Amino acid sequence: MNRRTFLRSASLAVTASMLGIDLTARAAENAVVLDLEPDRANPRNSEGSFVTLKSGRILLYYTSFYGGAGDESPARIVSLQSDDAGQSWSREPRLVIENQAGANVMSVSLLRLHSGAIALFYLVKNNLLDCRPMMQLSTDEAVTWSEPRSVGAAPGYFVLNNDRVIQLKDGRLVVPVAFHRARASDPKNYRSLDMRGIALWHLSDDEGKSWREADTWWALPARTATGLQEPGVVELADGRLFSWMRTDQGAQFGSYSTDGGKSWSSPEATALSSPASPASIKRLPGSPDLLAVYNDHSGRFPFPKGKRTPLVAAISTDGGKTWPRRKLVESDPDGCFCYTAIHFTEDAVLLAYCAGDAKIGGLNRLRIRRVTLDWLRLEAP
Repeated sequence: MNRRTFLRSASLAVTASMLGIDLTARAAENAVVLDLEPDRANPRNSEGSFVTLKSGRILLYYTSFYGGAGDESPARIVSLQSDDAGQSWSREPRLVIENQAGANVMSVSLLRLHSGAIALFYLVKNNLLDCRPMMQLSTDEAVTWSEPRSVGAAPGYFVLNNDRVIQLKDGRLVVPVAFHRARASDPKNYRSLDMRGIALWHLSDDEGKSWREADTWWALPARTATGLQEPGVVELADGRLFSWMRTDQGAQFGSYSTDGGKSWSSPEATALSSPASPASIKRLPGSPDLLAVYNDHSGRFPFPKGKRTPLVAAISTDGGKTWPRRKLVESDPDGCFCYTAIHFTEDAVLLAYCAGDAKIGGLNRLRIRRVTLDWLRLEAP
């Protein structure tokens, strides 16, 4: 620590002491609890999802790449566990889904169903003509899993982001995906993937035994390189569904459904100003309020144009129309923070997200951060 940094830290400590602020306690309100660094054996540890078992143990399933760091590189799904509400984690990952695909298995969502079973969703990526979500069920608290079942029957390249699947109050499962087409005859020429996504939604009313597509799908009617990518969905307090999509138009675009996901309104720009980077949104426990974690490029916080930083947690009290309360989670201008999984404990929220930089690669480090609900709700200075 240089002299200037030391003096600044000492000054902050004295000021905090004068004001009666416990810096140790304040730091515990917003703390990184684990960094999964890339190495030669696993050059990329990436996007994941959480579930709490009946025992209280929390599992994190995530994508572990072992043959490169590209989206088409070989990868498997592994897990870590926490027995203290996410404050500490096991360090040796356990294999969950081995890679038997043409490219990889990745992008996992975990969901506790109304029936009590745990649902596991992930992508099986064989090639540009065959990438689709799969679903498995566990009735013994993630000890064993049923045989994989395809979500949707149509062939093609469908992207389901991590931590995206929801179950509505009435039991319906909603799986938001983006469809992409190949632009070359070679189905393994990943450079030919058309990045302009078309948003659509898969629905199931029997907990995944059968699936159908929503009546509506949407493309982005604009000059665009992204289209509508990486959609998510949340059920609002009034029963409507809100779906959002990543775009290159300077904001997340949003669409609403009033019939349980069967039909969707025309997507429009939302108040979530962001680069071409995914957002994550969930309802706060026992509240109609929404929590969004995303790269805020509104100008409220400094940002480098086009980069996936800073990472901000925002709260909306009006169904996603406005997001007046925002807190900085990550501010490194050289960082890349995205693909966030959100999971609530009794008094905190766990965030698992890619937290890379120019040195190790933007998506190659997976970080788990534990933030108290009190810190989230505290007004920013």
